Amino acid sequence: MALKKFDSLNVIPLVDIMLVLLAIVLTTATLVEKKLIPVDLPKAMSAKEYIEHKSIAISINKEGKIYIENKETTLNDFKTQIKSFDKNSTFLINCDANASFKSFVEVLDTLKSNSFNNISIATKEDE
Repeated sequence: MALKKFDSLNVIPLVDIMLVLLAIVLTTATLVEKKLIPVDLPKAMSAKEYIEHKSIAISINKEGKIYIENKETTLNDFKTQIKSFDKNSTFLINCDANASFKSFVEVLDTLKSNSFNNISIATKEDE
């Protein structure tokens, strides 16, 4: 039995494995990056790309539960917690499209009645 000369390496299986691993890492990284409460944002024709800067995230899910920086709170606790923030703070409201409008208005009214003016509302672009 004669031995074959080994002069090349088949790297195609190695490339396939690396592409699968890359796909897994990229998928996981995008899920880990978003640390918001999962909400289905409403669509708006005037939606713009959100420019990331230090803002306080307020989320309202479809059940009407309120979250400040991913920590669930009641409306009464929200009213007291909001007083501890600086008046120049920026707020980003992430409200689920299926949440009651009453919850959204209560949060917005609480912010406005405490003299907070830097308020943004997250939407997604209408396609």
